[in-house]
This record gives sequence, structure tokens and C-alpha cells, in this order.
Amino acid sequence: MANLRFYTNTPLTVGSSIPLSESAAAHATRALRLEVGDQATVFNGDGFDYECILSAVKKNNVLVNIIKATEVHNESPLNITLLQAISSGDRMDFTIQKSVELGVKKIQPITSLRSVVKLSAVRAEKRTEHWQNIAISACEQSGRAIVPKVLMPVSLENWLGLNSAEKTTRILLNPVGAKKLTELTPESTAIQLLIGAEGGLSENEITLATSHGFQSILLGPRVLRTETAALAAISAMQLQWGDF
Repeated sequence: MANLRFYTNTPLTVGSSIPLSESAAAHATRALRLEVGDQATVFNGDGFDYECILSAVKKNNVLVNIIKATEVHNESPLNITLLQAISSGDRMDFTIQKSVELGVKKIQPITSLRSVVKLSAVRAEKRTEHWQNIAISACEQSGRAIVPKVLMPVSLENWLGLNSAEKTTRILLNPVGAKKLTELTPESTAIQLLIGAEGGLSENEITLATSHGFQSILLGPRVLRTETAALAAISAMQLQWGDF
């Protein structure tokens, strides 16, 4: 059986016993049919995997004993923050899931002029929690032991007002970009990647971003969908400057 990994938000130490979360316990018992004595791995985002043995198994209640801690060394050398304009349907979920698998360190949803989805404060909080859970699941699958943070949605203008361009490489994907990604020399390994929603960024948003140090980059001669653009750009950056 493949290595089974479960996330927990509790402190982990060798020799301790902890309960799995209700959702993890349900998955372990109902889907995976795990039993007492089976081995698995738990992690809490501190950079370590904790080998454990199931010591008690009941419906929605699983207790594990931590027997070993191993530091995980699979984080990308690139510190990529994905500024993703909120897209509709499953596109945003897909983008977050795959970008975490590809190594992004942080995800900032952006409310943009052409975003189809408009979130109230209450809905934004619920969606952010949902997106964070998707990031956690992607870490469980991909073997990452540090969980990227998904932040609350903000407008591009507000985000730019709160974040300095100092010591960062700012990239804006633009179908009419001035140059190709291969022609760019990053100023640092801290990269902020801005991607528009289904209709792209407005001219005013592009102008605002470029006035704050974002460079317009073209990824090939074809126009990419928002979820394709983000993943293609991250993959290309990992190939150019990262660990691909």
C-alpha cells in the first residue's frame, strides 16, 4: 500500500498519541479500511513527517502513536506567491490544488474587475477555508510537509498598497506581454506571479500592476485559460530557475 499521509493541526512529538481529525479518521476507516497496527504518516506543516501506528480504530475515531520524525526536504528553492484572480466553478479549486503540487509557497486570491465570482465577507471566509483544505489535501498527496497559506481575498489595489516590491521578482502573465519568460532574469528567488480570471485583467489593473514593478510576460503564442496559465507559468519557472 502506498504511504498514507494525514494532516493534523496539533503539535506532534515522538512518543505521543493523538487522535486523527474526524475527516481523516473517516477516510482511514471507511475508504482505506485501516486497522489497529497499520502504519501511516501524519504531518502538521512544521516540515517533518511523523511515522505512526494506529493504536485504536473506531468509526470516525482513530488514535495513532508517533514513533519516528523525519525532516522532509522537498520544498522548491523558489518562494512563489500566486496572486490568482478568483475564477468560477471548479477552476479556482483546480488551480490551488495543482499549484500546491507544483511548489508554490503562498496563494493570494485576488478580487478583480472581470472575476465572475463576487464574494460577500461571509462567503469569502468560507471559500478561503475551503481553499485552505484543498491546499492541505494537495500536500497530503504530494508529500509536502509545509502547507502553503491561502489568504483571504483582497483587491489588487489593496494588496499592492500593503506589499512592497523590494527584493521580489514580480511577473504578470499577459497575452501581449513584452517578452518571454526565458528572457527574464529574476531579481531574487522570491517571486510574485499575477494571473487574471476568465476574462483576464483589465487594462487599468495591468497598468496598476506594472506601475508597482510587475513585468508583463508572454507564455507562447496561444491564449491560455486562467487555470492553464497559472500552472504553465509555475511549471516554466520551476524548469528555468527551480527544481524541475
